[in-house]
Amino acid sequence: MIPTLLPTYARAPMTFVKGEGAWLTEADGRRFLDLGAGIAVNALGHAHPALVQALTDQAGQLWHTSNLYRIPQQQALADRLVDLTFADTVFFTNSGTESCELAVKMARKYWFDKAAPDRVEIITFSGSFHGRSSAGIAAAGSEKMTKGFGPLLPGFVHLELGDMAALKAAITDKTAAILIEPVQGEGGIRPIPDRDLKEMRALCDEHGLLLIFDEVQCGVARTGRLFAHEWAGVSPDIMMIAKGIGGGFPLGAVLATQEAASGMTLGTHGSTYGGNPLGCAVGAAVLDIVSDPAFLGEVSRKSGLLRQKLEGLIAAHPDVFDEVRGIGLMLGLKCKLPNTALVSAGYQAGLLTVPAADNVIRLLPPLNITDEDLHEAITRLDAAAVQARQEQEQ
Repeated sequence: MIPTLLPTYARAPMTFVKGEGAWLTEADGRRFLDLGAGIAVNALGHAHPALVQALTDQAGQLWHTSNLYRIPQQQALADRLVDLTFADTVFFTNSGTESCELAVKMARKYWFDKAAPDRVEIITFSGSFHGRSSAGIAAAGSEKMTKGFGPLLPGFVHLELGDMAALKAAITDKTAAILIEPVQGEGGIRPIPDRDLKEMRALCDEHGLLLIFDEVQCGVARTGRLFAHEWAGVSPDIMMIAKGIGGGFPLGAVLATQEAASGMTLGTHGSTYGGNPLGCAVGAAVLDIVSDPAFLGEVSRKSGLLRQKLEGLIAAHPDVFDEVRGIGLMLGLKCKLPNTALVSAGYQAGLLTVPAADNVIRLLPPLNITDEDLHEAITRLDAAAVQARQEQEQ
């Protein structure tokens, strides 16, 4: 008999009832150090006072009216995002998946309005993840994502990540856009080299294409810049964000230039909950904190500290770990043992990590994690490595 909750998740055997900072408390009282942050969502950890205050204040005034009316909190957050980024305009969503749907629609509508309705193809790359909607799985294209869900939405061209010659050859008079994550998350914490992002920008400029960055996981200060593409010194035409911008409250957005968004006119898109007062109030509080240059500097400093400690961990367990990769506080440990074994051993050590492709465990701690908690994380990772190795030897 099917469970009352649709059985699409392999849930870990923990039930958390409270969170504070980088820590979660299980129903039985055990405390876990959270290096997953809800898969890069809880950018400021659990129960951050400023976010609790923003949500509580707004909840006492107004929750929802719909986009039939003006929403001051939404306008204020859009203005702030435009001030801080390449964008001229913002559309708010509830998730990264919704942001992907709009980005795809925006790119195709752009060319339709330019009397080029056949320019619908969007180039994407191996290892990508763009959500689990029909457009998202078609964009990623992997069998794991698409098997059993055909017919797939057409119009996506899939290339091997890093093959720039293949990218140049794939551009035709049907190409509308290039879509890429500046740092792949689900794909195994794989940063795209700056030179490749620069070349993509140049190719888009040369051929008049739109460049779409998916910063759902790597954006909102996760890498030590407000958005990951800033490290390469290039800007997209369209950008998808979510996760960290809400600090744990469901919130996403699509940011775009005036030109890229020119086809999205009255009635071409909508969202019942997108940009609601609650989400935008929390999003504004998050952005106020993470956009501070001093805060971003601390993310980079903590990243350096954590990487140094992780290199020592790898040296101590060369039969367990292979390498550390990533940028900022979006790091991955490539494992020699099955990554699921390390994640499970982490549970026993009171540590939460997140598995990814390429046999990687993701380390995505709150951006404001303390140095003390980072040191504790290494202690617990060390214990997890010992435990996982022992279990594999049995």
